[in-house]
Amino acid sequence: MILLYPLGLLLLFLGLWYYRRGSTLTRACRWREDRAAGEGHWRCAACGAEMVLPARQEPRACHRPLSNNAPPR
Repeated sequence: MILLYPLGLLLLFLGLWYYRRGSTLTRACRWREDRAAGEGHWRCAACGAEMVLPARQEPRACHRPLSNNAPPR
């Protein structure tokens, strides 16, 4: 019985890791590739941030510009 608690915690940890492993740091960003601007040019539909990446790579981080009166994250 005493072995079930650590085993349960381990399974919980592995389950949470498996659930979040595909998660990125983009938060509310919704990146769309803007092929009209060129290959690898990405634009966020939510905040308007833009970036250029090598071919076949997608943004994995939020690049939302901070406003002057926004609290730091």
